[in-house]
Amino acid sequence: MKRNINTFSAAIFDMDGTLVDSMSMWSDIDREYLGKYGIPMPPDLQKAIDPLTWEECELYFRDVLGIRKTTEEIGREWLDMAMQKYEHEVALKPGVREILAYLKESGTSIGVASSSSRAMIEGALGAHDILRYFDAIVPCDEAGAGKPDPACYLAAAKKLGKKPADCVVFEDLPNGIRAGLNAGMTVIAVDDMYSRPMEDEKRKLADGLIRDFRELLPQNLHKNG
Repeated sequence: MKRNINTFSAAIFDMDGTLVDSMSMWSDIDREYLGKYGIPMPPDLQKAIDPLTWEECELYFRDVLGIRKTTEEIGREWLDMAMQKYEHEVALKPGVREILAYLKESGTSIGVASSSSRAMIEGALGAHDILRYFDAIVPCDEAGAGKPDPACYLAAAKKLGKKPADCVVFEDLPNGIRAGLNAGMTVIAVDDMYSRPMEDEKRKLADGLIRDFRELLPQNLHKNG
């Protein structure tokens, strides 16, 4: 899809792996966190927790993996670990600043719909000084369901005052792409090293795939076909 981004009145972004290059960070956090309690990293952990909301992940670590903490304590420990990495190790994905600035200047409404908690979303975007660009923030747990359920995207569109058909979604994982499509929105897949083995699936699902957000700036559309 090489449609002019200005034909949409709203753009809604996933966060991890889409706005910030953080997917490998979460594998490291899971491994380090479980290691603190002497629990080996399950090989299928990411597949198991990918469709879960933040609160459901806390419950999974407590009830399935056996972390002897309250869900509030688990979430707080994750937040502390992640914020250190967001502030000192994790970079923005290519072209994020440019596309956000362009959308804001063009009058496009901008939202984020993420499986992370509100504190994590606001902290991560704030650490990179891009929080100011967003008109709506919707954590999946506040919307009531994780991806591929469309709840978070529909809630974001509602907060932005837009119809689903007027929204373009940016996502790095197949379940997120499905969530946007299930919401009736146009979805552009974003390249990410973590999900590169899933690229064929992402291409089949999405309306297009980009490796750099600058590909969607008007001056670059003709260069990419």
